[in-house]
Amino acid sequence: MYRAVAVAFLALGLVACQTATGPSTFNRSEVGTARTVERGTIRALRDVEIQNNARSIATATGAVLGGIAGSTIGGGRRANAAGAVAGAAAGGAIGNAVSRSSHAGVELTVELESGMTIAVTQDGSSNDFRVGDRVQVSSDGTYVRVTR
Repeated sequence: MYRAVAVAFLALGLVACQTATGPSTFNRSEVGTARTVERGTIRALRDVEIQNNARSIATATGAVLGGIAGSTIGGGRRANAAGAVAGAAAGGAIGNAVSRSSHAGVELTVELESGMTIAVTQDGSSNDFRVGDRVQVSSDGTYVRVTR
């Protein structure tokens, strides 16, 4: 019984974990992909909060795992059903709370050598860059990353 609850919460914790992709961190899907590169100068920067946007997935996962864990509590069908309902409600609430987490980020306004100005939000802080820094802006057509 306790093992099922522990496994459910461990799995929920793993689902809630997210990998940060800052200037020096790459997701596996980014490895080996061609990226266009432009040079530019930082014109402005500010610290921002990046909020997780996968709420429904974490809530549903939490509810399923909580329901499974809760169904193992008790000695009869009614107790198992009640445990499943209570576990699903608790798991869904935990999953929702975890998915609302946020982490530090930075918004960089970069004037590219082409004359165009872009704003890029990424993991990190304003302490990682300074206005006037020469930077490299790389893109795969979907995601953009700014590095010094």
